[in-house]
Amino acid sequence: MFVNAAYTCDCVTDGSACAQCRMSSKDKKMEETSASGEPHQHVALGGAGGEQGRHWGWMLSGIVCVNIIILGCTFVTATAHNSMNISASDLQAFLIFLILITSSWILYYTIYTARTKDAVVYKDGHAGPIWLRGGLVLFGLLSIIMDIFKIVSYAGYLECESAVKVAFPVVQLLFVFVQTYYLWFHAKDCVQLQKNFTRCGLMLTLSTNLVLWMSVVTEESIHQTTLPEYSNQTSKLSGRSLYMYKASHAHECKCSHTSCSLFQEAYYYLYPFNIEYCLFASAMTYVMWKNVGRVADEHTHHKLNFRIKDVFLGPVLGILLVVAGLATFVVYETEILKSGEDKVRKDKAVMIHYVMNIVIVTLMSVCTVIGLVIFKMDQREHVSEKNPTRSLDVALLLGASLGQFVLSYFTTLATVATGVLGYLNGLNLSWAILLVVQLGLQNVFIIEGLHREPFHDLHPGTVIVNPYSHASKGVDGLELGMGMKPSQGLEGHGHAADNGPRLWRRWILKEVCMFLLLGNVMLWIMPAFGARPQFDLSTEMNFYGFSLWASVVNVGLPFGIFYRMHSVAGLFEVFLTS
Repeated sequence: MFVNAAYTCDCVTDGSACAQCRMSSKDKKMEETSASGEPHQHVALGGAGGEQGRHWGWMLSGIVCVNIIILGCTFVTATAHNSMNISASDLQAFLIFLILITSSWILYYTIYTARTKDAVVYKDGHAGPIWLRGGLVLFGLLSIIMDIFKIVSYAGYLECESAVKVAFPVVQLLFVFVQTYYLWFHAKDCVQLQKNFTRCGLMLTLSTNLVLWMSVVTEESIHQTTLPEYSNQTSKLSGRSLYMYKASHAHECKCSHTSCSLFQEAYYYLYPFNIEYCLFASAMTYVMWKNVGRVADEHTHHKLNFRIKDVFLGPVLGILLVVAGLATFVVYETEILKSGEDKVRKDKAVMIHYVMNIVIVTLMSVCTVIGLVIFKMDQREHVSEKNPTRSLDVALLLGASLGQFVLSYFTTLATVATGVLGYLNGLNLSWAILLVVQLGLQNVFIIEGLHREPFHDLHPGTVIVNPYSHASKGVDGLELGMGMKPSQGLEGHGHAADNGPRLWRRWILKEVCMFLLLGNVMLWIMPAFGARPQFDLSTEMNFYGFSLWASVVNVGLPFGIFYRMHSVAGLFEVFLTS
C-alpha cells in the first residue's frame, strides 16, 4: 500500500508502482524542492482554473501562429507571382524580422530555464529521441553550408542588389545554429512556469519555420517549372539548367568575383536539406508546445538499443536498391539535359526512370505485406497512453501522403481519359496506381508499428513481484522457505516463454523495416534533387493545362518529399521497438 496526502493506491504491476503512485511521489518531490527555493506554482491536474488557463494559452498561441503563417503565405505568393510592389527583398526583410524575434525568444527561454530553479521539472521521454535530434543537426549543418554559399554568391552582386539579400542568409545561418542548440537540449521539456508565454513563443518558432519552409519550397518549385523567355517556347530547360539561366540573367550587372556561378549551383543542391530542417524543427517545436504544462512520467519510456548486427538481408537488398536507383537517376538526369529536341532520347530517359520507380514501389509493397502479416501474428499489446509525439507522427504521416495521393489520382485520370497512348503513358499509369497501393500499405504498417508495445525479452520461469503489495511478502516467504530463487517457478504476466517464434518474428520485422527505410530514402532523393517526370511527359500538361498542372505539382510534390523523409523516421522507430 502506497499512501500520501494526494493519492491512495493499491496495485500490482510489472515491477513498478502504478502511474498514480509514481505521479504522487514526483509531486511530493516537486513540493519539497519548491519549499526550499522560490515559490512554485504547482501544476493543476484537474481544476477548472487550470483547464481554463490551458485553453486560453492554446487559443492565444494558435492565433499568433495562424496570423504569422497567413501573412507569410501572402508575402510568398506575391513574390512568386512577380508582383510589382512586392519584391524578393521585401520577403527577405519580413523573414529577417521573424527570425530575429524568434531567436530573441529562444535565447530568453534558454537563459530563463537555466537560471530558474525547477522551471522544467518534467521531461517527456518520447519527445526528441537521439536519432531525430541527430537528423536535425545533420540537416542544420548542411543548411549552414548552404547559407555560406549564398553569402559568397550574393556578395558578388552587392553593387546592383539590395543589401538585404546578403543579410538574409547571415541571419538565417545564426538562427539555424541557435535553434539547433535549443532543440537539442530542450526538446523533451515539459514547462511548468510562464506557460502561456511559452506557448506563444513556441508557436512563434513553429510559424517562423513554416514560413521559411514555404519560401524555400516556392523558390525551388519556380526553378523547376517556369519557362525561360526564349523566342522558341517549345524548348524547356529542366531544373538545374533553368535555375542557372534565371540566376545568371536575373540582372544586368556582373559578379565581382569569378566563383558566383559555382556557388549558385552548389547551394541549389543543398535546398532539399534546408527544407527538411525546417520541417524537423517544426515537428519538434509542436511536441514541445503540446507538452507545456504536462505532467509527464519520465520512467514510462522504454530503453531501446539500435544494433545493425541484428539484420542483414534488409540492409543489403536496400543498399543494392539505392545504388541501382542512384545509377538510373543519374542516367535519367544526364539524358534529359542532353536530349534537347531529340524526343527519342528523352523518351528513353523517362522510360528508365519509370521502370526503376515501378520496381522500387513493387518490392516495397511486397515487403510491407510481409510485415503486416507478421503484425497479424504478433501478440504484443497496443500502446494505450497519450503521447503527443506519437499523435503528431501519425497526423504528419497521413497528411503528407495526401500530396502524393493527389498527384497519382490526377495522373490516373488524365492518362485514362486520353486513352493510355504509348508505352510511356502505360508506365506512367502503372506507376501512379502502384504508388497509391504502396502508400496505403506503408501507412498501415507504420501506424501499427508505432502503436505496438516494444518487445520484451522473457526468460523461462520469471516471476515479477510488486514491492508495494502485501501479497509479495507471502510470495517471497514461500520462495525463501522452499529454497527457490525469485526467478524460478512462474512466468512474467502469466505468459509462457515462447522465444523461438518471437525471435523470428522480430527478425523479419527488422529486415522489413530496414528495406522499407532505404527504399523511402531512394524515393526521397529523386524528387528532392530535381527529378520531374511530371513535366518530361506532356500528357498531364496537355490535359489540364500547364498552369493548373504546375500548381498541382508544386503543392503536392513537396508534401510527397516530406512524406518519404517522415516515413524514414517512423520506420526507424518501428525498427527500434521490434
